[in-house]
Amino acid sequence: MKATLDFEKPIAELEGKIEELRHLSSSESVNIAEEITRLQKKSDKLLQQTYSSLTPWQKVQVARHSDRPHFKDYMETLVEDFVPFAGDRLFAEDAAIVGGLGRFRGKSVMFIGHEKGDDTESRLKHNFGMPRPEGYRKAQRLMRLAEQYKIPVITLIDTAGAYPGIDAEERGQSEAIAKSIQTCLDIRVPLISVIIGEGGSGGAIAIAASNYVMMLEHSVYSVISPEGCAGILWRNRDKRELAAEAQKITAQDLLKLGIIEQIIAEPLGAAHRNVKSSVRAVGDALEDALEKLQSVPPDQLRSRRREKYLTMGDQ
Repeated sequence: MKATLDFEKPIAELEGKIEELRHLSSSESVNIAEEITRLQKKSDKLLQQTYSSLTPWQKVQVARHSDRPHFKDYMETLVEDFVPFAGDRLFAEDAAIVGGLGRFRGKSVMFIGHEKGDDTESRLKHNFGMPRPEGYRKAQRLMRLAEQYKIPVITLIDTAGAYPGIDAEERGQSEAIAKSIQTCLDIRVPLISVIIGEGGSGGAIAIAASNYVMMLEHSVYSVISPEGCAGILWRNRDKRELAAEAQKITAQDLLKLGIIEQIIAEPLGAAHRNVKSSVRAVGDALEDALEKLQSVPPDQLRSRRREKYLTMGDQ
């Protein structure tokens, strides 16, 4: 059973009635097709109205939805012959960032991204998508490997942020993030990023300082979570809705500000309602972006990427 967000409850009630009627129709041979059709149209209309006018805070909730497709879903559908790489060659393996080589629609790519997990066991294994320093050092290693063999890099972003634990700080969390950003800006191969859910803080930009950044329609990208922002500014995390509004963290706001290059449309009712359609849309957008960057000389890829981030915010 899919999790229901607060603002989705009227939709869920309608969908529940539709399911009851379908069950009644099949079990008692009662012809109620017209009523089902009427309720389905009403449900679709309400879904359209709701998702076309989401507030920034509601978008945060959608971006965090537990049924939203994760890195694993994209990797399994879009990448053939995926070979995962493990370890940072310094300390350990970090499962919050997954990466490896594979073939994306006939092209060799290095595929890297945050994995949150989809049940209790996998969420603990992947630390809820919050990497430790070794995760970022692994990402650096894989990006350098891709550069060595002239293979494009694709990164999928879905994290609340880097892990803030004492052990992570002891092993140089901030240095690892900074070096990861530096590596993103330095490699001479196409680098494309997609914010597929939550893009939080330095934990996100560490693997997203790319030539071409895209966001799914209902994803968010911010320097700090709305709760964290509210806690700092107002000493009250209940002000999170106000913080989300002020932060300009939605895909629509960030496209206007020139932070990202493209918004990828989600199916009616967001990605968690139609995973296959969302994964396919991301795949099509990635294919188009790769085509645009494939013919750009290596030095220009790097110089354009650096110039993009150096001039960001000048407008």
